[in-house]
Amino acid sequence: MIDLAPHVPPGAGIWWGQAGAEPTPLVHALLDQIGELGPHRAFCGLTWDQRLTRELPPELSLVSYGALGELRRVSRAGRLAVVPCHYSALPAMFADRALPCDVGFVQVSPPDSKGLCSLGVGADYAADAVAHTPVLIAEINHRMPATTGTDRIPVSRFAATVETDRPLAEAPAKAPDEAESAIARHVAELIEDGDTLQMGVGSLPAAVLDCLAGHSDLGFHSGMISDGVLRLVEKGVLTGARKEIDTGLIVTGAALGTAELYDRLPDLPVRFRPASYTHSPAVLSRLGSLVSVNSAIEVDLTGQVGAEVRRGAYIGAVGGQADFTRAASLTGARSIITVRARSGTHSTIVPALHGGAVTTSRSDVDVVVTEYGAAHLRGCDLAERARRLIAIAAPEHREALSKGAHP
Repeated sequence: MIDLAPHVPPGAGIWWGQAGAEPTPLVHALLDQIGELGPHRAFCGLTWDQRLTRELPPELSLVSYGALGELRRVSRAGRLAVVPCHYSALPAMFADRALPCDVGFVQVSPPDSKGLCSLGVGADYAADAVAHTPVLIAEINHRMPATTGTDRIPVSRFAATVETDRPLAEAPAKAPDEAESAIARHVAELIEDGDTLQMGVGSLPAAVLDCLAGHSDLGFHSGMISDGVLRLVEKGVLTGARKEIDTGLIVTGAALGTAELYDRLPDLPVRFRPASYTHSPAVLSRLGSLVSVNSAIEVDLTGQVGAEVRRGAYIGAVGGQADFTRAASLTGARSIITVRARSGTHSTIVPALHGGAVTTSRSDVDVVVTEYGAAHLRGCDLAERARRLIAIAAPEHREALSKGAHP
């Protein structure tokens, strides 16, 4: 096990990469040694590491841009501090040292012939944070693919390294249910040939991508990609031929999928770019064909979107939703919000947001989709918005919504 004491000063702020690029051996070393290292504050993103939920030491304070993956349990336990921010703001927050960045843990590919390592499947915020982090410690994983699009890091830049040969963490697989499949079909009807897509990962985005097999010349520019993107490339659907910038290329910050996706990356037209590019308003404004597809926890009758809090617990994130919805609605093609019509027995179309936090402004939402259809909101006044949203709510809740009651 790597000894962190020589490299992690007392009270140093720490960050590490997320998802498939999470440097798990370094994180576990921190958990094992934090008692001797003393109290520290650490930033992380999406994680599937269950040790953070089972064995989070009191000396380690976690902060994140949201409660994603296992961080939902950390949040419910009251151990997660959430910074509600647009994903596009993370680079500046690291630059301003508003987020912990004295020490950074990264997972990288083996050095090439010039001694340069790639951030592999996880450029995103890590690629921006590196420039502002004095001490970098790396897990050099022989199974991490070397990807293109982001500056590589000289192996000499690392204060310490540990070599591994382990499979990259894979996104949990879950087949879409009936409601998600219906939502996906409605979304696919809103996508036109030649559109440039942005969407997240999970069973619903995967279902949407699979519904697009009959389309042509689609592009992709997003914060992350999944196996659904690979399937559309193989079918000749995702060509990027009509993209206004990065023509012919898939632009992403991270890959979250299976080993098949990770293994195929070197052969795909994918460019991994930092968050300062993927989420940049200046970059997104150049994509006139941009269509954003994002998910909500609830939507109120004016079209305001809540995607962060449910029943008092933080379970989501602002993330890139506002970045992409605003660009897609204002300078792109259209912004789409998807939401299941029910959460248990409760309606997710509500008179007012229960969570108390507006993730995306109603002025940035063009279409809301549930399993019951699509509500086109662009150009509609508040009364018409309400009527259209009630029409796609769960049938048993529509009467109460019409009376302005919380169903």
